Amino acid sequence: CAVAVLAGRADCPHYARAELLADYLQANLPNFRVHKITQHPDKWEQWLHGICEVNRWEHTQSPIIWRELLDRGGKGLLLGGVDAFLEYAQHYYGITSTMLAEEMLAIAEENLQAHIEIEKEEEETKSHIKPLQIWITSASTPICYHLIPLLASGEAFGMTTEISIHLLDSDQFKEVLCGIVMEAEDMAFPLLHSISEHTEIDQAFIKADIIIVLDDVLLNSEVQPLENCIREVGEICQVYASLIEKNAKSEVRVISSGKTFVNLKAMMIMQYGPSIKPENVIAIATPWESAAKATLARKLSMNVGGVKDVIVWGNISGCKYIDLSHAKLYGYDSAIWGPADFPRPLLNMVYDSKWIHSEFLSAQSSLSSRVCRCVGMLPAHAIATTLRHWYHGSPPGEVISVGVLTEGK
Repeated sequence: CAVAVLAGRADCPHYARAELLADYLQANLPNFRVHKITQHPDKWEQWLHGICEVNRWEHTQSPIIWRELLDRGGKGLLLGGVDAFLEYAQHYYGITSTMLAEEMLAIAEENLQAHIEIEKEEEETKSHIKPLQIWITSASTPICYHLIPLLASGEAFGMTTEISIHLLDSDQFKEVLCGIVMEAEDMAFPLLHSISEHTEIDQAFIKADIIIVLDDVLLNSEVQPLENCIREVGEICQVYASLIEKNAKSEVRVISSGKTFVNLKAMMIMQYGPSIKPENVIAIATPWESAAKATLARKLSMNVGGVKDVIVWGNISGCKYIDLSHAKLYGYDSAIWGPADFPRPLLNMVYDSKWIHSEFLSAQSSLSSRVCRCVGMLPAHAIATTLRHWYHGSPPGEVISVGVLTEGK
């Protein structure tokens, strides 16, 4: 089967002549197929240069015609312009074109108008697609790398919501960001409308619906004192808050995550951005909640998915308390059984109360150490889970911990 590709300027009369001949060949020959590509006159030169560069062809005029060698693989076989195509049709099929110059000009005009109308329709269609605009700071971190597939697969926002992801980091990480963008594009996520990298801080958070702050400040007393770390966090958040107020949407939702100063970052953004709604700024607690559930599940020899309503109080990435007073177990193998939605109070099932008070609660620093050693999967999953609950609601009756502005309760 011969497949001919015709590409040309929408207003080119020679393209019109080649198009009419190709249509005739396709209609009358069982093994001939044609694929057409039209370009606006303003875009033609750039497009032609690009296609020739990729295929190492030399061609400067409209149209350009080649054969796709589907049966052999590899690049197409360049035929040339309209004259070369006429010779090809005459030589192989004994068919030629008798189109007059006036007909060529008339069809060229029709082609241009049709092309303009198609472009307008495509632009109108795009205008109706309003993907969620998601900005991620410190996007070169492993957390972001693991987070992108979760966001783009529909896990967080559902299978009908398209998203645009904007990766923000300093200029020294531009090459890393470009690599992430290329890899995400190659994965062809159906819900990923676009993904882009940004290193210009002044352009950050434009039209943002969601901002995920992943910036971490090194907390090491041997390197710098705590006061300097807090000052650095404040400076970063002051810049972000100003840009959020300037560039983001009024209902923007801000998520503070990372390994250090999670609560502080959320608080500073609210403090420096008074127009940002406080209820729209949260800190992620799910990694510590998940680590606690996993520890309890191992102690009880059960599936971690059955441990619910473990609550994190306090400074998420600092001094915190794991509250088990509301925790429940589902599907726990005990003397009493019930339906799948039948819960058992966790504290009643852990008969070794000494372990709860002496080992589990006193070992919370080990939980923090465990979470902080996570490369990216756990915190990325925590962000995606929190977003899903935030946008679609948590499961009925289930408690999820997040850091919010206290009301004194």
